Amino acid sequence: MAWRYPVGQAGNLRTENQIIERIWSRLPSRPRSQDAPCLRLGVGDDAAVVHENGDSTHDWVLSTDAFLEGVHFLAGVHPPESIGYKALARATSDLAAMGAVPRYFLLTLALPAKRSGKWLDGVLTGMARAAHEFGMILIGGDTSRYSSALMSLTVGGQVPSGKALLRSGARPGDGIYVSGRLGAAQLGLELVLRKLNRRRRWKPLLKPHSYPKIQLTLGQWLSQKGLASAAIDTSDGLSTDLAHICRASGVGARVWAAKIPAVSVPEELTRRGLDPLELALHGGEDYQLLFTASRSAARKFPRAFRRVLITQIGEIVRGRKIELIGAAGRSTSLLPRGWDSFRLTQRRGA
Repeated sequence: MAWRYPVGQAGNLRTENQIIERIWSRLPSRPRSQDAPCLRLGVGDDAAVVHENGDSTHDWVLSTDAFLEGVHFLAGVHPPESIGYKALARATSDLAAMGAVPRYFLLTLALPAKRSGKWLDGVLTGMARAAHEFGMILIGGDTSRYSSALMSLTVGGQVPSGKALLRSGARPGDGIYVSGRLGAAQLGLELVLRKLNRRRRWKPLLKPHSYPKIQLTLGQWLSQKGLASAAIDTSDGLSTDLAHICRASGVGARVWAAKIPAVSVPEELTRRGLDPLELALHGGEDYQLLFTASRSAARKFPRAFRRVLITQIGEIVRGRKIELIGAAGRSTSLLPRGWDSFRLTQRRGA
């Protein structure tokens, strides 16, 4: 089923979903008959899934991600090492969401000549740290000179054949679960945007923003055990990423506000308007896993997986409505207010 979105003035599109759908509709994106045995999953999920002829045991999982100066990072504010680390981490998180084991990556890099020395060395140091941590090697790419720093990373990993986690498997009655705590990366970003990042006491709060820990082993465990009915990483924020699952699965959801494992915000920062629940609902770049599971599968979940908290925050329901259940059972619509590249009133790294 094709999803239609309203068009803005003069035919311009207002959201990232609208842009993506226009791309799908204008470019070949459905497998040809000769491709069908190889292409298990194309556009519409965290990554594509391709089956290699002659290998009955594994599928390849492929994804790509852009990381742009002024949009995702500030070259004069964020340390080069954190820029390099985060560039590869955010791309590889798509593999975590599919339950894949990372293998390879390609790097396309454009930058001004003034950043081709010490700054670039720092970026590569951080990226190498991430590559070693994830077990990946660079296999190619491209370089170009440009007025600002731009990166695009293509990542590839493997998952047991037919075991990739998808967005589209959630069913009414499934529980909704999330790993870790939500809103920590957004809290760090808010400190940067409010120019509080140089204060020594707030330095520890910057780490989830600068060096996100992606959930590779949890995704692989969920895939191998067949426990999750649907999954996604929280790159855009809980409200937006849950909407992606519900849209792909054709279901609705109820989320219990009191159950959401929100980041702890120091009192001084709450007085500055940083609300833990708002950060947890709509803050992006946590790169935790948001997944659904049946009641029988959920009985096998530990309270924490390798020290990563697993929390049920809601349930999948019939229909298409996504509700937030607050105090005294009061229900409000949970609108997708997380990251959207084409929403002009927000910023991620700048």
